[in-house]
Amino acid sequence: MISFHQLREAILAVQERPTTLIGGAWTPAKRKELLEAPHLAGLLKEIHEEAERARREPVPLLSFADFQAFHSSGTRKEFEKPYFERRGRLLALALTMALDNSDTYKMTLENLIWEICNEYAWAVPAHLPDTIEKVPTAHVPPNRYVDLFAAETAHALAEVLYLVGNRLNDWVTIRVKQEIEHRVFQPVFESAHHFIWTSKTNNWSAVCSGAVGMAALLLIDDRERLAGMQDRVVSAMESFLAGYGNDGCCPEGLGYWRYGFGYFVYWVEMLYEFTNGTIDLLNQDKIKRIAEFPAAVSLSDSSCINYSDCRPTFRPATGLISRLCRRLGIAPPKMTCVPSFHEDHCYRWPFTFRNMMWTETQWLHAPGAEGTFYFASTDWLVDKRETSKGLLAFSAKGGHNNEPHNHNDLGHFMIHIAGDTLLADLGMGVYTREYFGKERYDHLHASSGGHSVPIINGEQQAAGETHRAIVTRNEMDHGSVRFELDLTHAYRPEARIHLFHRSFEWKVCQEEASAELTLTDHFVFNEGTVESERSITEHFISFHKPDISGGEVTWSGEKGNVVLRFEPLELSAHVENVEIPSRDTHPLTVYRLYLHAGQLAQTYTCRLVLSCCCIH
Repeated sequence: MISFHQLREAILAVQERPTTLIGGAWTPAKRKELLEAPHLAGLLKEIHEEAERARREPVPLLSFADFQAFHSSGTRKEFEKPYFERRGRLLALALTMALDNSDTYKMTLENLIWEICNEYAWAVPAHLPDTIEKVPTAHVPPNRYVDLFAAETAHALAEVLYLVGNRLNDWVTIRVKQEIEHRVFQPVFESAHHFIWTSKTNNWSAVCSGAVGMAALLLIDDRERLAGMQDRVVSAMESFLAGYGNDGCCPEGLGYWRYGFGYFVYWVEMLYEFTNGTIDLLNQDKIKRIAEFPAAVSLSDSSCINYSDCRPTFRPATGLISRLCRRLGIAPPKMTCVPSFHEDHCYRWPFTFRNMMWTETQWLHAPGAEGTFYFASTDWLVDKRETSKGLLAFSAKGGHNNEPHNHNDLGHFMIHIAGDTLLADLGMGVYTREYFGKERYDHLHASSGGHSVPIINGEQQAAGETHRAIVTRNEMDHGSVRFELDLTHAYRPEARIHLFHRSFEWKVCQEEASAELTLTDHFVFNEGTVESERSITEHFISFHKPDISGGEVTWSGEKGNVVLRFEPLELSAHVENVEIPSRDTHPLTVYRLYLHAGQLAQTYTCRLVLSCCCIH
């Protein structure tokens, strides 16, 4: 990415720390501009409301009982809810103090910062050793373990000092600097041991290194030390970028693209500002393709293609996207407004603050990208066509079953009609100890039973990199797509399948706002299996309840529907309502359509036609 010599020379050449490191200069004129900006009115109102609530209510308690909950029951919400509420208050109080240029909330902010500095660890229990016996064998104690949230806390506090530190009590300022030095800088930058995230090829390497790298740029005056620190960040960022194919696809999904790539961009831009433009790591071909990823997988009404642990809805960080459009000349994904203050339940500092500082209204309400997109690194296919009545979109995936935030979902597909994803991906489950443990594929979200793929002879797909799809055909021609996969190796030998091929033929008629998907599954069972043992059950996953009538199944949305036609003498149909846990108070209901065929010949082909149309 860049040599240490270049990095060191650029950093040593800096005489004074620039005043533009946090997304731009914080001047009275900038403050006035933000306060009067119509597109920020809703966000600023929420920030002030949260600051006022923080002034009235006590700091949320982080009790030992909450800390222990993850280790005793495997749940994270007991500790993380008050933990992240503290970070939300930090964000709101500091921004309100800066925007209002008033000390109304100064004491509240100082007390909150003091309490954050009093926390036993900035890392959350889910990322600490899972038993007390493992604590002595770790190369750092729990209060010096740097996970995603310890790194984010250090960065948030550093930016608070940069923004309003000269107005805070000196005891608070020195305490923050000491805690960041002891808890974060020393274990990350001065130990011979590297944290495991420095070599991860997922979001961890970017978030952790980007956050601590920015904190160092904001706080460290010793230029030689700072150069060495940034060199470690560069190394971790190289690991992060290795997790992306040259096509720019994020296998973790769009939410983790925003998270990991966001911190990469925030750090890159701060380093660019710090070195007065000498070091520009954003201007690279691969970086541009990564930046273009959201436009390819964003759908209408904040929906998105959400494979892996990704929510079905996605609201772009408008500041991040605006900066990428400005610097790289890319087209934005469809976005209509600056996200709510509460959009991110973790209240990560740079997303909200850069949304304020960087959002350019010219990128809002831009038309979304359409066409056919294929990502060879992950075997994701996406086809999107705008019509006079709404968007028609189809996506299918191959890959393998050991991807980052993996789901066993080879051959899974989605259909989106005018604002509703009628054949859907469940996205991320509730994060618990079991969800990231050996029980992961007992959860519907991650198992193939929660995806639109078949069960073969009672067997679901298996986890592991050897269980993979092979793309055998990928053709695009004038509004039609043909995508074929060999899925034989997606299943264990217990499935007793010699061959399983799945083909998709997707045709769109934009003038009529309609489309048709022909799904063909071709099975060859092992020799020696008897007819009575041969069966397949096709699954179709939706958040919309389907209606079965004769040989038709209909999923209806507000502005469109999908009608599946099947032969009722060949396939028996029924719908199962499944309640799944969600991050919200109430569980979600998923509707799983079963089409079952038994007592099959050794060779069997299931051909299904799904007609899609937009309606008013």
